[in-house]
Amino acid sequence: MTIRQLRSLAALSAKGSVTAASGHLGLTQPAVTQQLRQLQDLAGLPLVQRTGDGMQLTAAGKEVLALAERVEAAIADCQGALDLLAGRSGGAVHLGAVSTAKYFVPHAIAAFSKRYPKIEIKLTIGNRDEIRAAMHGYDLDFAVMGRPPADVHVDVRQLGRNPHIIVARRGHWLEKDRGLSLTDLVHETFLTREPGSGTRTLMEGMFQKSDLEPIIGMEMSSNETIKQAVIAGLGIAFISAHTVAHELGEGRLVVLDVAGLPIVRQWYVIRRSDKVLLPPAQAMFDFLGSEGSNYLPYLPELGGR
Repeated sequence: MTIRQLRSLAALSAKGSVTAASGHLGLTQPAVTQQLRQLQDLAGLPLVQRTGDGMQLTAAGKEVLALAERVEAAIADCQGALDLLAGRSGGAVHLGAVSTAKYFVPHAIAAFSKRYPKIEIKLTIGNRDEIRAAMHGYDLDFAVMGRPPADVHVDVRQLGRNPHIIVARRGHWLEKDRGLSLTDLVHETFLTREPGSGTRTLMEGMFQKSDLEPIIGMEMSSNETIKQAVIAGLGIAFISAHTVAHELGEGRLVVLDVAGLPIVRQWYVIRRSDKVLLPPAQAMFDFLGSEGSNYLPYLPELGGR
């Protein structure tokens, strides 16, 4: 089995046809066809099948593709290790984070970079579904998120508490009420993240436990947009307190006193169990696990970080 054969299969999976795969690899179509035929002969099972949507991998093909991804990750890790040994770089780390974590992860990165200035750090931000999907591959060294994916074997480090609250604009008619219930909020308009967001899923679960259904005014893919919309008086929002620490401190937003809130989840740093971390990535993984909580936003309204 050769790397060229594995790359031919990966290109076919990504591009959907031999023609497109050959263009991507810079090879002729006969050359790609030959690589795929040889790989299939070695596997002893059909790896690809023709469908109305183009060439697609069979179940056996997907297994071989998973091998190809691990091989590519190992090659990249080897190159990084060689660069370290040769003194060409301090190494590189690819970190993923759910969008809610972007309010503290950059501060942790800045502190780590002061300690290890030669290490290059790439940060990928996405919603929970996007980061979970990225964890199925090997590009990310590790990720910061609120709930580890159930369908990937991972190693986990706890980073800190992640309280979720309901906020409204300053002057909202419920601002001074104490001991509100979710029933008191069923006529309020909620501004929320898109389906697939961890915060949206948590909010829906909270209402379902009370057999209630919130009124959804607008769905937004950005916490920044939600905050500005709440400040503008378009509704209220269930949101991670870490995303609104600044606005709470300035008095532009207020926390509604709702029974059962805050709902406290945890922040985690997770990595695939079968992902071998090079020393730079391992150093940052350990740093976030031991010191990451120091960079969570301060929340005097909730008694600290």
